[in-house]
Amino acid sequence: MATGDDAGVYALGNGRALVQTVDIFTPVVDSPSDWGRIAAANALSDVYAMGAEPLTALQYIGWPRDELPLDLAGEVIRGGMDLMAEAGCTVVGGHSIDSPEPTFGYAVTGLVALDRLVTNGGGRAGDVLVLTKPLGIGVVTTAIKRGRCPADLERRAIELMTTLNRSAGENLKPHGAQAATDVTGFGLLGHLREMCDASSVGAVVEFDRVPVLEGAEELLSQGIWPGGSQRNLESLRPEVATERADADLKIAVDAQTSGGLLVAIPEGRAAGFVEVAGGTVIGRLTSEKGLRLA
Repeated sequence: MATGDDAGVYALGNGRALVQTVDIFTPVVDSPSDWGRIAAANALSDVYAMGAEPLTALQYIGWPRDELPLDLAGEVIRGGMDLMAEAGCTVVGGHSIDSPEPTFGYAVTGLVALDRLVTNGGGRAGDVLVLTKPLGIGVVTTAIKRGRCPADLERRAIELMTTLNRSAGENLKPHGAQAATDVTGFGLLGHLREMCDASSVGAVVEFDRVPVLEGAEELLSQGIWPGGSQRNLESLRPEVATERADADLKIAVDAQTSGGLLVAIPEGRAAGFVEVAGGTVIGRLTSEKGLRLA
């Protein structure tokens, strides 16, 4: 997509299009099966963010076969297959290689009627912004890698990362969504910047309304902070007008894995969307360009 959207779109004719994406990453949790489930949910989100229905997927796994048992790779694959089955997406094949570090993910193909397609470039000034999952996942997964995450917080984070964005995706066009994207590696403000650039608008986010995974801010106060989120911070700090504390800005740029959808929707239709798809109104698009964290 010319807008740098979540997935590629290929028109088939007769008002239909394929939506295609690929997502691969290294482990973010200790459980192999949970990693597989998270990778599947993460890949599917790009399709849901464009209002499409996932149909098929191709699996990729890179595995250090001389260093890690192959039965662990089998657990990763089974986790991913379980989540794909939950989504009604058929895994039709895949590819594996011997790799110095484990990597796993999917290429997913979806189908959408063109009149239901949603890009990140249709937002209009006055639309409100709805976020469907809380932030803080990047901080939490970093704590997991360092062995410093409380067990209950790890469980809640895994539950969030393995929750499909299906309901939100299915309800975009029926509830008048103008634009959408999933919140992943660029963090909330990074993906919002892409939406604003593609839509030729600005945005204000009211941080006090932004849902944050309980416990993530405490971990941040202990110095737990991902490298990817730091790169986001360095990129976005000059572009974000704010008087909020630095910790708030960090949460707003925290790199997410399998995050929620960020949806721009007319204010009068937001309540209906939230009722069926979940989420929280966190701000709005503005005619004045630029990002503001209030």
